[in-house]
Amino acid sequence: MLKTLKKEQVIKYNNLLNMIKDKITSGEYLFLPALNFLFLLGLVDYQSKNDTLVYTKK
Repeated sequence: MLKTLKKEQVIKYNNLLNMIKDKITSGEYLFLPALNFLFLLGLVDYQSKNDTLVYTKK
């Protein structure tokens, strides 16, 4: 997930979720906890207006 976010910089929420579902068996169950962890670390920002995730370099 982080690798894709670093590469893309900005990605739609659903596109990231679908990518995780395709690459990881039962990945949808770990998607939100992993995303929350990245958010808590300050590596990801969510923009509700565009429904996008933005990789933030810190």
